[in-house]
Amino acid sequence: MAVVRVAFLLLLVFLTEVDSRCLKKPIIFNFGDSNSDTGGRMAGLGVSINLPNGRQFFRRSTGRLSDGRLIIDFLCGSLSMKFLSPYLEALGSDFSQGANFAIIGSATQPKLQPFSLRIQVLQFLRFKARSLELAGDSPHLIGPDEFQNALYMFDIGQNDLSAAFSNMSYQQVLEKIPSVLKEIKGAIKKIHDEGGKNFWIHNTGPLGCLPKKLALNSNEEKDQHGCIKSYNDAAKAFNVGLRALCKELRSHLGNATIVYVDMYSIKYDLIANSAKYGVNNPLMACCGYGGPPYNYNVNATCGHPPSQACTEGLRYVNWDGSHYTEAASAIITSRILSTDFSEPRLSFDYFCHA
Repeated sequence: MAVVRVAFLLLLVFLTEVDSRCLKKPIIFNFGDSNSDTGGRMAGLGVSINLPNGRQFFRRSTGRLSDGRLIIDFLCGSLSMKFLSPYLEALGSDFSQGANFAIIGSATQPKLQPFSLRIQVLQFLRFKARSLELAGDSPHLIGPDEFQNALYMFDIGQNDLSAAFSNMSYQQVLEKIPSVLKEIKGAIKKIHDEGGKNFWIHNTGPLGCLPKKLALNSNEEKDQHGCIKSYNDAAKAFNVGLRALCKELRSHLGNATIVYVDMYSIKYDLIANSAKYGVNNPLMACCGYGGPPYNYNVNATCGHPPSQACTEGLRYVNWDGSHYTEAASAIITSRILSTDFSEPRLSFDYFCHA
């Protein structure tokens, strides 16, 4: 296990310090939910997200729902970029290399409820308009060509599925998927209409493997790895639709490059083969209450007494019942960067090469 811990530490260093191959300044705009929120909800609503969130690396809470860095942080690190500042953070933000519009709890629907995907896109449009208006007054703002050449990342849809399962049958959840995909399609087309041409789309992960879902739905049928079958089947159905949507948009948006990334396969493999990656308890939250098998209690969630966090280290896949640990995010990012799960198989830095 000591050898595995050293290997993980080396992986974390690599993902943080890798030399960028970009030939021009990389600029990223991100849209999504808690999987990629770097502090937007805490900044926008003033809610407290306390330690132990952030204990691993930041040593303080930054508004991320994790013990440390998220996948998007590691992806930015692979380009030697600064972490993306939340669009709603007024103090200390640096928007010279993009902005993060992702907010914890976001979904595609309801369409005009803060902070839905449609609202995030409207926020981006205002950000772009103001940046271009003020570009002559500051060399640190993003210009027209940079908006065109930026990478537009999307990781959203999981909360739509989760909300649907709270009051719908499995068949009704499947029937809702096209409306979710329609909103994602509209967001991509709107940004393309504004000149964006580089898109990076994450599909949704195995919802049925999250400790929160397992603890609250203990009677549901499980698959061979202990995950809720219906939840994962719905996630896979959504992903089939999202993949088809990306293929459709590639043919309709001639000058756009749209990379579809199979996050489901990456995350499910980590859970199904956790021992191979040197992590234990793939279906159990590190930070929570109740002990095995899931360590999740809706009345004592991470950061609220009497919940407790596991010993600081690199052993767990899941952090708080719904989100991944920094260690898991590092492993997942390394698989993303391999391009083995990307369609087409372009490197993450493709957009800043030429």
